Amino acid sequence: MATEVQWSDLQRDPRSVAALADEGDVRVRRRDGVALLLTREDRVLSAAEGSVAAARALRNVLAHLPSDLVTTALLDEFPWVDVLPDSERAQFVADFARAFQASAELGQWSVLAQTIREWQSTAAIHADPVLARQLSRPIDDDLGPVPAPTHPKGTE
Repeated sequence: MATEVQWSDLQRDPRSVAALADEGDVRVRRRDGVALLLTREDRVLSAAEGSVAAARALRNVLAHLPSDLVTTALLDEFPWVDVLPDSERAQFVADFARAFQASAELGQWSVLAQTIREWQSTAAIHADPVLARQLSRPIDDDLGPVPAPTHPKGTE
C-alpha cells in the first residue's frame, strides 16, 4: 500500500517525501493530472528481475506439462478459453506463454494484456454462431490475396 501525499507536499518538503519513499511507495496526488507513483529504483529493478524469472519458469513449466493440463489450468483463470476450438486453445496457451515472457522482459505488461484481449475477442466470436458464420463466409467482392509490394527499379 502506498503512502499518499499532495504535489504541494513534494514541492514544499522533498526530503520528507523521499524519506517516505525509502519506506515504501508514495502516491503523489496532483490536481491537474493522474497521480504519480514515487518508488525506489532498487525495488523496481528487483520486481523486474522477479517478473522475468517467473516468466521463464512459467514458459518451462508449460512446455513440460501435457497440453490438456495446461489448458485446464488456464481455463480456471480464463473461462472463455472453453469456447475456443481445440486447435485454438493450444495456440492461446503458446501465445499466452510468449506474451507473458515478452511482457516481463520488456517491462511492458500491455503486451500480455493485448494478447488476452485479442483471444477473448476471438472466443466471443466463437460463442456467437451467427457472428462466427458471418465473419467466416466468403466476401462477394473479394479480390483474393494481396500481392507483396513491388519496388520501382532502382529504389531497392
